[in-house]
Amino acid sequence: MTVVFALLVIVTLLLFVLPGTSVRILREYERGVVFRLGRVLDSKGPGLVLLVPAVDRMVRVSLRTVTLKIPVQEVITRDNVPAKVTAVAYFRVIDADRAIVEVEDFLLATLQIAQTTLRSILGKAELDALLAERERLNEDLQKVIDQQTEPWGVKVTTVEIKDVEIPENMQRAIARQAEAERERRAKIINAEGEFQASAKLAEAAEIISRNPTTLQLRYLQTLREIGGEHNSTMIFPLPLDLVRPFLGDGPRA
Repeated sequence: MTVVFALLVIVTLLLFVLPGTSVRILREYERGVVFRLGRVLDSKGPGLVLLVPAVDRMVRVSLRTVTLKIPVQEVITRDNVPAKVTAVAYFRVIDADRAIVEVEDFLLATLQIAQTTLRSILGKAELDALLAERERLNEDLQKVIDQQTEPWGVKVTTVEIKDVEIPENMQRAIARQAEAERERRAKIINAEGEFQASAKLAEAAEIISRNPTTLQLRYLQTLREIGGEHNSTMIFPLPLDLVRPFLGDGPRA
């Protein structure tokens, strides 16, 4: 009786334990890489997966997009400017078997590749490109990282440079450069305005020289504009030919 009772206990325990070790339920975004005696079987899931107890072992892999934060990287640009750059990468597993078999830890490996690629690509760019051409640099980073992670079944979809921090003295130099550039543009615009105004004045002088009456009309218009203002003193400029008859011949000897 004792032996029979022990067998019943063992069978009962096996009935409760075996389902827990042989049955797996995978979500829609999960896949299971099954190893049977060390050999890889086809990926399983989603849904119910049955395993052979003590023979099969399953590793879960998520197929959702992962947000990978790349920590601060100290970079020296092509023009020898030190900068601290932070970035973020988005990737997902497209082949669960390769992600488990080809690399020990695909998440850590992708992070290390992203860090080294970030320092390599940005180290070849100048500071102006790093500040103004982020879209092009993001595309270059995405292509290079994706090429290196492709054998692992990992697809890098996007890489974005979040922040670029440069020394304060360099920030002041950039501010001075921007101010000098604005002053240069202002001087050029002012010079172009003066050139255009002088050209118009030359055209007006040419027209007036052909018709003296035009000069008299302009003279009367100027007097009208002066009279419209509230001035205590008014000066009337008169042509010398108009007042010469009233001057006489001057003092006689």
